[in-house]
Amino acid sequence: MFASCADPGTLDGLSWLACYLTSGKHMAFYAAFGTVLLLLAITAPVALLFGFGGAMAARSRFWPLQWLGRAYTAMVRGVPDIVFFLFVPIALDQGIEWLRHQVKCPDWTEPVRRGSDFVVCAEAKLPLSTSAQWVHESYGFALAVLAFAVVFGAFAANVLYGAMRAVPRAQIETAEAYGMTPRQSFWRILVPQMWVYALPGLSNLWMILIKATPLLFLLGVEDIVYWARELGGSKTQIYDYPHPDWRLYYFLGLLVFYLALTRVSEAVLGRVTVRLSRGQATLAGESQRKATQ
Repeated sequence: MFASCADPGTLDGLSWLACYLTSGKHMAFYAAFGTVLLLLAITAPVALLFGFGGAMAARSRFWPLQWLGRAYTAMVRGVPDIVFFLFVPIALDQGIEWLRHQVKCPDWTEPVRRGSDFVVCAEAKLPLSTSAQWVHESYGFALAVLAFAVVFGAFAANVLYGAMRAVPRAQIETAEAYGMTPRQSFWRILVPQMWVYALPGLSNLWMILIKATPLLFLLGVEDIVYWARELGGSKTQIYDYPHPDWRLYYFLGLLVFYLALTRVSEAVLGRVTVRLSRGQATLAGESQRKATQ
């Protein structure tokens, strides 16, 4: 990182530590924290979109759509998360490559499935072998986001479905009495009021999502867990910066990071709860109303 770090073997004390903590691999380690935060920032709204769609499908009067929504939530919630985290990226990746293979290599005569191997023509590979490294990393990250969104979207669908049912029926009947159509009462009455009932469950899902981010390591993304294990492991003299097993210290750092992220999340979610409870006929809303009298 610095010119003085060109020859680590000549360094000692704080100079050695400063160069060690600013090496290229440590820069990648620090950037991996941004990868985790980016995953959370993208996955949360996408999972919420999946969940909202699943909840609307589950309460639909069109029975095939209702069956699809309930099957989605039941299937994903009933299967271990790790299965979907590994299945979705692999299945989606092979599915896309198979479709590209059919279009780009119609004259291919050899089978795509060869025992446990999946082989398509070079033009159908995604990303292409000639693509830049950032393309490969972005593609893998996008598949990971989709896997997280599918899993947590199913849990969000169950939470939102229950929240929709928790809104007092009298609210909908009043809207209908004022001449609102079912679509208007849904978007103007039901949806705005359901969030206060859904927020406790969604808050728990957010905390679980934070705890699930180390699974990026299993999906091939070089996240903070990968780099903590890589950098903390014992390094012999063949490395530029030899040191004993320091994994304990790296994982303690991850512990502090996740605890801090959880604490910030609790503060933000608490403020959101107060804001959504304002004017609502709930225990929190009534407490706010009495406090202003």
